[in-house]
Parts: sequence; structure tokens; C-alpha cells
Amino acid sequence: MRLLASFAAVALVGLVSAQFDTHQWAGRSGIVHLFEWKWGDIADECERFLAPNGFAGVQVSPPTENIIVSNRPWWERYQPASYHLNTRSGTESEFSSMVKRCNDVGVRIYVDIVINHMAAVSGTGTGGSTVDGLNFPAVPYGSGDFNPYCSIEDYSNAEQVRNCWLVGLPDLALGTSYVRDRIVDLMNKCIGYGIAGFRVDAVKHMWPGDLEHIYNRLNNLNTDHGFPSGARAFITQEVIDLGGEAISRDEYTHLGTITEFRFSAEIGRVFRGYDKLAHLSNWGEDWGFLPTHLGLVFVDNHDNQRGHGAGGDNVLTHKVSKNYKMASAFMLAHPYGIPRIMSSFFFDNGDQGPPQDGSGNLVPPSINADGTCGNGWVCEHRWRQITNMVGFRNVVAGTTLNDWWSNGEQQIAFCRGNRGFVAFNLEGSDLNQSLQTCLPSGSYCDIISGSKSGGSCTGTTVQVNSDGTANIFIGSGSDDGVLAIHADSRL
Repeated sequence: MRLLASFAAVALVGLVSAQFDTHQWAGRSGIVHLFEWKWGDIADECERFLAPNGFAGVQVSPPTENIIVSNRPWWERYQPASYHLNTRSGTESEFSSMVKRCNDVGVRIYVDIVINHMAAVSGTGTGGSTVDGLNFPAVPYGSGDFNPYCSIEDYSNAEQVRNCWLVGLPDLALGTSYVRDRIVDLMNKCIGYGIAGFRVDAVKHMWPGDLEHIYNRLNNLNTDHGFPSGARAFITQEVIDLGGEAISRDEYTHLGTITEFRFSAEIGRVFRGYDKLAHLSNWGEDWGFLPTHLGLVFVDNHDNQRGHGAGGDNVLTHKVSKNYKMASAFMLAHPYGIPRIMSSFFFDNGDQGPPQDGSGNLVPPSINADGTCGNGWVCEHRWRQITNMVGFRNVVAGTTLNDWWSNGEQQIAFCRGNRGFVAFNLEGSDLNQSLQTCLPSGSYCDIISGSKSGGSCTGTTVQVNSDGTANIFIGSGSDDGVLAIHADSRL
């Protein structure tokens, strides 16, 4: 329910300020969304793969107890039954252990938090709590803690979008002090366990003033986990805004960063070949995106890879692997935004849940001999072309984009200062061109086709001349449409 303006003006003296710092370790980049992973498996992945490869953080699935839905679809995680931290991913103690283990190796944890609504169906939760209509005794919430029922029929009506029930989900009355207290308690519990921040779900369905009250009451981050005194939780807010609706992402930028869905829709459109790569020369704010420090960017997310949310048929997913790797490489090579990498499971329909056994228990990803995943998990973050581009981003940190080149069509290249060079070919013909790499002379390993291993390359070797130029070749029929070298890939 909307707050009265006069009350808000008095109560919001001393607004939330610094919720834009990701608190990532120096020399690290890239948040990986380990969608539907178990807490113990995330901790193992932090230690064995993410930290050694320079990843900065993990977005985890909602940790709050959810209602159990028949056939166990993925979206049951977004139907809270209580604010206990018991899900198919693990118990509260396992959640706490995961956060500590990941923090200990420099990988920050960002919690996907659901505070707009509660579960739409009655039944039993993953922690054993009961739900009966609008009665959620384990919180506790009752019928008086929800906005009166109404359905969102018109997205050009801001009051309807924010006060009515999203796809039948009971809409919490965030304008009441009691509901806000319960949400603050939940978020502070997570902060106490050492998380670095939150991805807040369904933000356009909540009034900015209500969120301001909640964010302003969050505790500082836990210094026992390496955060400096006074550090505030990083906030990124899911606001689906491709333009033309009554609610704009800009209404929430004073509260934290925004999930920039325009980036996802546009990068997919371009790398599907519906536009020219040459047009990417002014990629960023000139495309209508938020300022770089405000945009959390991604090629796809758990919603729009299934056709939900924003982007439609433009959205690229792991199912179009070559183009997806190219788009991911561009995202990680380009200085714009705060990048998040999707790590998925295979699915045949939009409701399908994660890999599970006959009793509905999550099946952990298996790790194959080549480092990829099995047991039904995609693990895009483990694809060499993506993993190595996280390393590229770390090497070129602090540099600008320079020495842009294109053929005017579907072949482009650019440098990042004098630290890195990347080229892309989406043309129907080979890229075979002498280009300025901005790197010192020497032999470099292309980190897309392989890696630097000791004194040799497992993939293509690129010879850079004394003037910084090199002959760059990417065949039109090659497995990868990208070539990338950087200062640390020099032999």
C-alpha cells in the first residue's frame, strides 16, 4: 500500500546511500548465477573453480522456505512459505557454511530475495511450515498483511502494477510497519551470515518509498567476513523496463543498481545477426542503457531464457551456443556494466525444474574430465570461452576501450588499453586482417580456442609484431567466432 507523501517526507530523512559497491575482491570480476544449486555444491564450486579462475561472486537462488508445488517447477522457489532458510538447496546451517567458505576464498554471495509477495497456493513448505490461504503462521502473516486482491490487467497503470497481485501471488502490504519489520529481519539475518548483497525480485511491483524504508534499516555488512566497517549491502533490483511502460527503472536508481534488461535484449538481437556488429562501436549509454555503474548486465537470466520477462525471441541462450559464447565474450571484454553470467540446467519446457531424483531432491552437478558439467547441468560459467574471458576482464581492469575496428558489417575488433585485444566474426566469410592489438611484440595464446599452458598454447598462437599489429584470422566456419589475447597470455 502506498505511503502518504507527508509521512514519507518526514520518515525518509537520512536516506540510504551507498548500496552500489559490489564488495568484490581486487583482481576479480563476474557474478555467476548458480541457479538452483545446493549450498554445499556452491561452496565446493567457490573453492575448486570460481576462486582459482578469478570469479568475483555468486548469485544464489532464494534461500527462503518455499511452498512445494506438484512436479517441482523452478518457479516454486519464488513462492515463499516462510522466512526460514530451509529449501531444497539446504538448511540454514548449510547456507551459513556456504557463505563463509565462499567468503574465505574471496567469492562474494548475493542473495535473490523475494519480498513482494508470498505463495499463491496452500500446502506444506520445504521446511515443513504450513500455508493455508493467506495464513502463513511461520512468519507469521495473516490476511491483514496483504493488499486487497486485484489482478494486474494494465501495465500502463502504475498503481495497479504496484498494488495488485502479480499472477495471483498474494501482494504484501509493504506500506505497513509490521510487514516491513518482518522483511528487514529476514534481510538482516542474511547479512548476519556474511552475504555481500541482494538481487531484489519483482521491484517494479513495489513502491520506491516502501523499499527505501526497508533498505535504510538494513544492518551494515558483517565485518567478520572481511567487509570494512560501515559497508552497506550491494543492491541490484529486478526492474523489467524496455521502455514504454508506466514504471521506469529510473525511479529506483537512487536505491541501488538495476538489472538492465535492455542490455540483454539488444546484445541478443545483435549477436543473433539481426543487426550489424559494426553498430556496437558506441555500445553502452548511447544505446539507452543506464550509466555503467548502475547497470547489472547479462546475456540472459533464468526468466528470459525461458521466454518470460523481457527480450522475447532476441534473447540468446546456451541453446545457441556459438552465438551465446560470442555475446558473453563481448559482454566481458567491454567495460560497460557489472557483468553477471548465467549458469543453467537443461530444460525442455519453461516450467521444468532443476535435475532431481524421484523424491524431488536436487541432483548435484557432476564434473566431467574436461571440466564441464553433467547430470543435466549446463554450467556455462565452466565453458572455456566464458571462463577465460573472465580472466581477460580481470587483466584489462582499469583500462578503456580503444582502437576500434570494423569492416562496416559483421567483423569487429578492439583493444582494452595496452592490456588486451579481442576480435569477432559473425560474417559469412573469413576474417583475415592485419589489425592493431595494442600489445607488445611477442607470441600470445588465443584464450578462446585454448589456454596458455606452461610455455605453449593449447589453442591458436598469435604473433604480435613490433608495431603492435598481428594477422588475425577467424574462419567463418570455425567453432568460435571470437579471438582474444591479453598481457598474461603472452608466452
